[in-house]
Amino acid sequence: MKQVAFAEFRDHLSKYLAEAAEEQIVVTKHGKPAGVLTGFATDDDWFDFQFENDPRFLKKIEESRASVRAGQGIPWVRVKQEDDERRKP
Repeated sequence: MKQVAFAEFRDHLSKYLAEAAEEQIVVTKHGKPAGVLTGFATDDDWFDFQFENDPRFLKKIEESRASVRAGQGIPWVRVKQEDDERRKP
């Protein structure tokens, strides 16, 4: 993760936007982190970012984790076994 001062970032925005496709850029103000620029190399990267930061998706993940903690999950061994059985000719 690269860090760059706001003044430098402002003066060379297009350069840092291109670099952000490869790594996140932390923008600092007076030496302290003020924001992060995240670029997307592909449309899939953009889609993944939207999906992973969607409050509805995050809520569903938390509900699923709570369900597992409450003992309502399915053990991986069982999932694997059922998948193996389904694949048999």
